[in-house]
Amino acid sequence: MSDYKFDRARWAQLTFEEQMGNIGSEVGRAIIAHRNGNTARETRAIDRAIDLFSATVEALIRTKYSYRLKEVLRARDEFLRLFFDNTFEKDADNIERYFMYFAFLARANRHHNH
Repeated sequence: MSDYKFDRARWAQLTFEEQMGNIGSEVGRAIIAHRNGNTARETRAIDRAIDLFSATVEALIRTKYSYRLKEVLRARDEFLRLFFDNTFEKDADNIERYFMYFAFLARANRHHNH
C-alpha cells in the first residue's frame, strides 16, 4: 500500500456514489499516467485507488449497503486487470466511463439535496 493517508471515518460518511466517484478520480489519474508513460505517477494513483477501494469495502461491511460489496470488489478487480493482464487498450475507456457515472450521480444528488 501507499503512504497516502486519508480520514477513513470521514470517508465512511460519504455516500456510496461519492466514494465511487472519488475512486474514479484515482482510476482516471492512473489511466492518464499510463497513457503518458509516467510509471511513477501511475503507481501512486493505483496505490491510492486501492486504498480507497479498501476503505469503501470496510465502510460497506459495517452498513446496510453490504449488498454493494460484490460490485466494489468486481470494480477493483477490473481496474487492476487493466494494468496487470494486458487489457488496458481494450478496456480503459469502459472502466473510466463506469466510474464517471458515479461522479455524475453524486454531483446530481448533492445539488438535489442542497
